[in-house]
Amino acid sequence: MKSVLDEDTPNLGFQIAPMIDVVFVIMLFFMVMAGAVKVENHLISNLPGSVESDSVDFVDETIINIAEDGEIALNDEPMDTPTSKNMRNLKGSLARLKQNAVSSGNKIIVTIVSEPQAPYDRVVDALNALSAAQITDVTFTVSEEE
Repeated sequence: MKSVLDEDTPNLGFQIAPMIDVVFVIMLFFMVMAGAVKVENHLISNLPGSVESDSVDFVDETIINIAEDGEIALNDEPMDTPTSKNMRNLKGSLARLKQNAVSSGNKIIVTIVSEPQAPYDRVVDALNALSAAQITDVTFTVSEEE
């Protein structure tokens, strides 16, 4: 049984006119949006460069590793037990590092490298030890899984 629509509807085929209209609308959109883009030379930015200086400042970088079991290592040397809260060895080592940096006129920077599943309270313990040693330049990072 044939329907009335089948007999009266001719096969129109692929219509190119609507496709051309869509392309023109897209082209118009990109032309309008191109005027809103800022050119990079108009942006104010200060790029790093070399600065002439009479004195050379050396920076001592110290790395504190915090393992998933709570063990803390200073420059790959284990400190205290994973359960100790007072962190006497770490505090003493950091105080000596700070004293050596101050006496030599160098700056000390500490990077805390933590495992992704390391206990947060161990990070706080390490920060407390840094605070006790009066070390203020601290950065954080998470070790990458291998």
